[in-house]
Amino acid sequence: MRIIIFGATGMVGQGVLEACLRADAVAEILAIGRTPTGRTHPKLHEIVHQDFADFTALQTRLTGYDACFFCLGTSALGMSETDYRTITYDFTLAAAHALLGANPDLAFCYVSGAGTDGTGTSRMMWARIKGEVENALLDLTLRAYMFRPAFILPLPGTTAKTKTYVLLYRIVTPLAPLLRRIAPRYVTSSLRLGEAMLETTRAGAHQRVLETADINEIAASRI
Repeated sequence: MRIIIFGATGMVGQGVLEACLRADAVAEILAIGRTPTGRTHPKLHEIVHQDFADFTALQTRLTGYDACFFCLGTSALGMSETDYRTITYDFTLAAAHALLGANPDLAFCYVSGAGTDGTGTSRMMWARIKGEVENALLDLTLRAYMFRPAFILPLPGTTAKTKTYVLLYRIVTPLAPLLRRIAPRYVTSSLRLGEAMLETTRAGAHQRVLETADINEIAASRI
């Protein structure tokens, strides 16, 4: 498989990238981001790109891929709805249109989140906008899959970029074994998320919106 990853420098994206690097089925990975990943590997190629609203300049370099793992995102804390919508909705759909224009059969795996609202009725701004993204992607292609993890354990040695999340993970990560025992349906890892994306690309999934329990089940079933 040939995979494109957005957000490979983030906490989630680093685990997804690692899953792709480890997978024998993956022949090539293209990471697109504003900054380099800092990784070197024979499979890994990178494009540093600044304008995530316009991928026209990259169009000829986006052909021949089997899937996009879209891990790019930001916290809504302290952000206006306009700014959050630009990053969350506009950037995602710009990438999806560019990639699907070059690869009509591409699987588009989007990292959403538990609590995302596709009805537009939630009082939480992030949940409404994430729901709009999901609905737009699901309408765009039959091979769009929404991944809604709840609590994600990061790859060892990686940290979140948001200060609030850094503090949260410092407190909660040592409790991971306990969390997995008492709430296994709500805990996954960034590595397992990547494994589930790879298996979904290969074999599809029983539904197009996947919660944490589905993610863990798919990752465990991979060949």
